[in-house]
Amino acid sequence: MSDLFEEVEEQLRSERYRTLIVKAFPWVLGAAAVILIAVFGVWGWQKYRDQQSAKASEQYGAALEAMSNGHRDQALTLWTQVAKSPSAAYKSLALMQLGGLKLADRKTPDAVKLFDEAADAAPDAVVGDAARLKSAFALLDTAPEKDLEARLTPLMQDGHPYRIQAREALGFAKLMAGDEKGARGEFVVISQSLDANEGVRERAKAAMDLIDSGSAKAVPAVARAAAALPPPVMLAPGQVTPNTPPQPQAPGPQ
Repeated sequence: MSDLFEEVEEQLRSERYRTLIVKAFPWVLGAAAVILIAVFGVWGWQKYRDQQSAKASEQYGAALEAMSNGHRDQALTLWTQVAKSPSAAYKSLALMQLGGLKLADRKTPDAVKLFDEAADAAPDAVVGDAARLKSAFALLDTAPEKDLEARLTPLMQDGHPYRIQAREALGFAKLMAGDEKGARGEFVVISQSLDANEGVRERAKAAMDLIDSGSAKAVPAVARAAAALPPPVMLAPGQVTPNTPPQPQAPGPQ
């Protein structure tokens, strides 16, 4: 008799399991479908990003080549197209190039706007801080000292790639505002900094000499010379402008 009860109980358990499986199957199938859709969605998005980055890289390199060959309008058109790319790195680089063209045309407000857009679009501090520094140098002759200090101080913090150049710009800003003591302090720091390259240290020492000799009125010319030497602009992979050494390269397709 006990064997009969056990057999009936086993049959009942099996029936309950089958019922549970039947009820759970649609949910399991749905979850699997969601996971599959998510996997293919991520793969598709990555594929799209890679394609867009490759396209932006090609256009950016073509614009550099056009500019080096004197075809400014062609370069302008290509950089304008890249500036609309979903590739953050190349978008930011293209906006900086467009800002440089505006600056060459003496349209400083338009240039600053493009540099600020480039900073906002940048994927990292290397690109973003370069754009912010370009913006500050563009404003060096016109913006109040406090505005320039607000732009430059964050760039001078440890770990930022252009902290020496930012300190140099702040020194020039203070000097042009009449704060010779504050400016000299910035240049002293630069002249003694192991992070500063030879050119930056020489400009700092030249500025200090001008201050010490009472010829600080000549500093705007030095500041403009510094503004003409912004941090290296990253090039497309393999691109080198004529008569210049290789520079840090922009990222390839990602």
